[in-house]
Amino acid sequence: MFKKILLPVDGSEPAMRALKVGADVAGHYGAELVVLCVYRHHSPLESSLSMIRPTDPTPPDKALSEHAREVVRLAAEELATIGAGKVRTVVKRGPPARTIVGFAREEGVDLIVLGSRGLGDVEGFLLGSVSHKVTSLAQCPCLTVK
Repeated sequence: MFKKILLPVDGSEPAMRALKVGADVAGHYGAELVVLCVYRHHSPLESSLSMIRPTDPTPPDKALSEHAREVVRLAAEELATIGAGKVRTVVKRGPPARTIVGFAREEGVDLIVLGSRGLGDVEGFLLGSVSHKVTSLAQCPCLTVK
């Protein structure tokens, strides 16, 4: 039934709990797990408006990309610890919900397993959470983990 399961992660506790659920489902079906971390692009204008002025400024996209790579690395380590089989990691840049849904469509994902609430609590409160948007837009089943 499920051959490819997408696990969007942002490093939050709900996302890490979703990893375990996704690994369990994948184990039952022998499915491949694809761990995806999406980071949002920050324009030079947004960067210039920051209140923090680092002594060694790293372009925001580079810093966010590096952080996203660390998030998927840690997620893959966690999956290896719990004995998950086939795991692939991917980092993408873009608006999180739309990027997750677009990636799922492109990859032919059978199931998306994601945390109910991630790191974007203020934006989630005002505009709706990423998980809510993903479950509304996705063309495949979604399993939301609290």
